[in-house]
Amino acid sequence: MNRIVLDVSVSLDGFSAGPDVRAAEPMGDGGERLHSWMFDGGETDAAMRREVDERVGATIIGRRTFDLGVGPWGGTPWPGVPSFVVTHRLREDLLGDNGGTFAFVGLDEAVRRARQAAGDKDVLVQGADVARQLLGAGVLDELHLHVAPFLLGAGTPLFDGERAELVPEGTPVRGMATHLRYRVAA
Repeated sequence: MNRIVLDVSVSLDGFSAGPDVRAAEPMGDGGERLHSWMFDGGETDAAMRREVDERVGATIIGRRTFDLGVGPWGGTPWPGVPSFVVTHRLREDLLGDNGGTFAFVGLDEAVRRARQAAGDKDVLVQGADVARQLLGAGVLDELHLHVAPFLLGAGTPLFDGERAELVPEGTPVRGMATHLRYRVAA
């Protein structure tokens, strides 16, 4: 069975984006540094990136993340991978320039359809708000955190007031970022 996994880069002080998120700076001021490990890291980080890319079968995306990301992504976050945008503003499906489809649905339908579309691969979550909704609904299975070694000081907190018991999975991997995995306890 597939898992619903929040796989996210985060600053050491817990922000998944910098302050003043906007179209010109979709990751907020200084937030793009959170992804430096993906592009400028060594072999350890490259292996982590390949692992993420190989296991994604579908994504669940928050509406704001979609609005800010669709342009820079050039379509769905992973080419050809179906993406389910959690929103109250439903619309027809949108075919991305890279062959992936965006479906605009509510949370429950996003979970159901993403699990079905992912097959034996994982459903990756994008967006702090939708991650909090999934955690609150009890359907988030794992957290994979890529902790960047700097403090943003402000921005979008990954979790803000949520509570959960997390069980460490595997051994932390250290590269340009520290890569951590947790299972959400039932």
